[in-house]
Amino acid sequence: MDKNSKEHTKTANGSNHIIQSLLVNVVIVISKGFAAFMTGSGAMLAETIHSTADCANQILLLFGMKQASKPADEQHPFGYGMSVYFWSFMVAMLLFSIGGMFSIYEGVHKYNNPEPVHEIGWGIGVLLFAIALEGYATYSNIVELNKRKGNNSFFSYLRTTKDSDLIVIFGENSAAVLGLIIAILALLVSYFTGDSRYDAMGSLGIGVVLISVAVFLAVEVKSLLIGESADSIILETIEVIIKKESSITQLINCRTIQQGPREVLVCVKIKCSPNLNTQSISLLINNFEKELRALRPEVKWLYVEPDFQEWKA
Repeated sequence: MDKNSKEHTKTANGSNHIIQSLLVNVVIVISKGFAAFMTGSGAMLAETIHSTADCANQILLLFGMKQASKPADEQHPFGYGMSVYFWSFMVAMLLFSIGGMFSIYEGVHKYNNPEPVHEIGWGIGVLLFAIALEGYATYSNIVELNKRKGNNSFFSYLRTTKDSDLIVIFGENSAAVLGLIIAILALLVSYFTGDSRYDAMGSLGIGVVLISVAVFLAVEVKSLLIGESADSIILETIEVIIKKESSITQLINCRTIQQGPREVLVCVKIKCSPNLNTQSISLLINNFEKELRALRPEVKWLYVEPDFQEWKA
C-alpha cells in the first residue's frame, strides 16, 4: 500500500470511529433516558445528558470532516483542512457546557433537594449495558491510536498528534466509561445507605470528569487551530534529502504549519552552490519537491526559496 493510500485509509478510519461512536451513543441515550425516568437518579440523568451531548458532538465532527475534504478555492487557497480543528474545538466547548456544567448543576440541585432513588435494577442494568458498549468503542479507539503512534508513547502521542478528530472521540469515550463507573457507584451507595445525596455527588463527579476532559481537548485543539508546526519528521526528512544533494550546501530555515489532520504547508529556504544557473536551480528545486512529496505525502503545499549568500540571523 502506498503512502497516499495509507492517508486515505486513516481518513476513512477516522470517519468510521466517529460513526461507530455515534450509533453507540444513540442506543445509550435511549436506554439511559428510560433508566433515569424509572429510577429518578440525578447521576443517571447527568449521564443521559452527557450521551446526548456526545451524539451532537459526533455529528459536528462528521460535519467538520466533510468540510475539511472540500478542495481549495480562491477564497481559501490552502483548503479547508483546519475546519476539523474548529469543529473539534466546538465539541470541547459543548462537552464543557452541556455535559460538564449541566451535570454539576444537576448535582447541586439534587444535593440541596434530595429525592430517593428507586427501581435500582433498571439503572444498574442500563449502566452495565452502556459500559459494555462504551468500553468496546474506547478499546477500538485505543487500537487505532496504537497503530498511529509509532515509536511514541501513548500519552506523548495524545499530546502531539494532529488527528484531532480521533483524539476528541477517544476523550469522549474514555470520559463516558469513567462517568458510567462513577454513576454505578453513586447509585449503589445512595440506594443501600438510603441517602440520595451520594447520587448527587455522583452527578458532581461526572461533571468534574467531563470538564477536565473538555479543558484538555480545548488546550490541545487550540494549539492546532492557531497554527501549530507539523511533526518533526518532515524537517528530518528535508535534512536527509539535503545531505544527499551536493548542490544544496545549507538549509537556511524551514517553517511548517499543520493545515489539517493530513495537510501540511512547508516553506524552505536553501543555500545553493554559486555556480548554478537558473535552469539548474529550477531542476534542483523540482527534484527536491518531488522527493519530499514522495516521502511525506502530507506535504500538500511546498515553497522553496534558493539563495547563494551566507545567512546571518
